[in-house]
Amino acid sequence: MTVPRERAASRLAAPAARPVEHNNAGRFLIRTLFWGGLALAVLPWWLGTKTGSIDTTAELFQSAGRVTGLIAGYLLLVQVMLMSRLAVLERWIGARHLGLWHRELGGAVLVMILAHAALITVGYAYADRVGFVGELGTLLTEYEDMVTAFVAAGMMVCIGLLSIRALRRALPYELWYFLHLSAYLALLLGFAHQFSDGQELFKPGFGRSAWIGFYVVAIAVVVVGRIVGPLALNLRHRLRVADVVTEGPDMVSVYITGNRLDDLDARAGQFFRWRFLAGGLWWQAHPFSLSAAPNGRWLRLTVKTVGDHTHRMRSMRPGTRIFVEGPWGDFTASRRVRQRALLIAAGSGIAPIRALLEELPPGAIVIYRASKVHDLHLRHELEQLSELRHAQLWFVIGDRRDPGPRRLFTPGGMRELVPDIAERDVYLCGPDGLVEQSLQVLRRLRVPRRQVHLDPFEL
Repeated sequence: MTVPRERAASRLAAPAARPVEHNNAGRFLIRTLFWGGLALAVLPWWLGTKTGSIDTTAELFQSAGRVTGLIAGYLLLVQVMLMSRLAVLERWIGARHLGLWHRELGGAVLVMILAHAALITVGYAYADRVGFVGELGTLLTEYEDMVTAFVAAGMMVCIGLLSIRALRRALPYELWYFLHLSAYLALLLGFAHQFSDGQELFKPGFGRSAWIGFYVVAIAVVVVGRIVGPLALNLRHRLRVADVVTEGPDMVSVYITGNRLDDLDARAGQFFRWRFLAGGLWWQAHPFSLSAAPNGRWLRLTVKTVGDHTHRMRSMRPGTRIFVEGPWGDFTASRRVRQRALLIAAGSGIAPIRALLEELPPGAIVIYRASKVHDLHLRHELEQLSELRHAQLWFVIGDRRDPGPRRLFTPGGMRELVPDIAERDVYLCGPDGLVEQSLQVLRRLRVPRRQVHLDPFEL
């Protein structure tokens, strides 16, 4: 099946998506469950501490080591559940908050793991009256499952370091993704250590039962979010490639059809993780945003061809089957809090911005940043959409050091272009430099934070 290119701008009379209230109740419930679970996780340590006494330096370090170990294990389980892709979590928390919570908890996990390893080793070293290195050798050689525990700790340290944005951006996406998935392996390696060496967990009783319950819940959440949900989605919709259209030297659009697309709960601005079942592509799943609002007949994604995977997408044949996960993200028109919007994009960030223009109320302003004219992808569609949606479209062309672009991304320049900017929702999607510069300008213009919406990839 071939999808004509002009169809992409043919259904432009769709009503704007209505704003929805932010799910503060859902986030409050999740926070309550988190703190309640944390209290339950450390309760065995508290009960054990209350029944005895801490009289020596060794006991003090050992006790601190045990409680930090329990906290680290609990936080790691929460991390796994947050990234399980369970749909209800995204509805309750929102994609932006999920990403922020995951990042903040990641740092806490790393600190707690290192603190646990250091404190427990120092505590046993004091008790045995030996040096730190000597006690470390004893732990590794004489305690059951301690080697796997240290391997798991090392893996988590590596994952934490690779999550630093500068390092993450430097790695190929697929390498970073598979390294990140090793958190599941680290969790399994640490499981045996917790129940064989943990003073609060190795004996049958309340503590052991509670922690087994934590693991059961985490495994169930991951199975539903990562396996059951995606399988049901793909069996129901059976997506396949309809056409591949070259948009420019380094940009390609993929049109996708399937069964019952009108039942697919997707919105403009969201993304899926796409796995194209073709040679050289099937073993990787990449996140790409929709570049046109879903219409019940086809979906479209527009991708910048910057690596081997995206280059191979150019040669996909119609009929290629697709396995997807999603849709994800709250970078949508339904999150707006104002009647009017400002959309700022550059590079491949124009894809979700172009889709959003279909669903936002008339009167939006679009600023599209590019170094050269031929870098303006989807230009004709944007011009058609702007006319039909009564939107203002501004192309900002040139080097970032040129007077025009440099002037625009200042409070004075932005206010001249968008005088009522503080009364608009602002949607940002593009390279780090554009996003960070825009955020600085928006802060200086006192645009309320709740009116600024970032694509999940920019978190």
